[in-house]
Amino acid sequence: MVVTVAGCGASNQSSNQSASNSATASQTAPMQWSSPPPMKIDVNKQYDAVVHTNYGDFTIQLFAKSAPHTVNNFVFLSKHNYYDNNQFFRIIQNFMIQTGDPTNTGTGTPGYSFNDELPPKLPYGPGIVAMANAGPNTNGSQFFICTGPASKSLPPQYTEFGKVISGMSTVQKIAAIPVVANPNMGGEVSKPTKKAYIESVAIEVK
Repeated sequence: MVVTVAGCGASNQSSNQSASNSATASQTAPMQWSSPPPMKIDVNKQYDAVVHTNYGDFTIQLFAKSAPHTVNNFVFLSKHNYYDNNQFFRIIQNFMIQTGDPTNTGTGTPGYSFNDELPPKLPYGPGIVAMANAGPNTNGSQFFICTGPASKSLPPQYTEFGKVISGMSTVQKIAAIPVVANPNMGGEVSKPTKKAYIESVAIEVK
């Protein structure tokens, strides 16, 4: 089982980490940037993300110390409302739910990619939040939340950046939505028959 960014060509995207290239959004929708955001988080602080969805809320404790660039990216995108109205467009029961794409197709990116932060801090399992990718060092905006035992068999190639610490029942409600064949995923049975989406993400710093 793999967790991919479908057909996005992310492996061909530049992962320019130069501080001289500022993360400036274009005026198109969805928002795009020319390079990853500059490091702004303080790794000595605790960051939590309260995710509000149309199915309820859940909270992710972010792994700022073990995945600082990934957490910095998630905080940046959240503060720019990038995840608002993103659907959980891919649901594989007993495995994971995937979101983080404003196009809701599995092909969307923020316009840049950035490197993996591996190995994973914890074994994959229910509640773990990690980046979807199209190969090594192709992280962008899409992420998944492990929801069942099948996630434990994932290879250690997906950057973990958090864990659900409250509201896992909300995550499981989304995971239980019936699914049908998904044409965007080669016919994989993962397309939800009901719409579940992120309303907003609030970042809390402690």
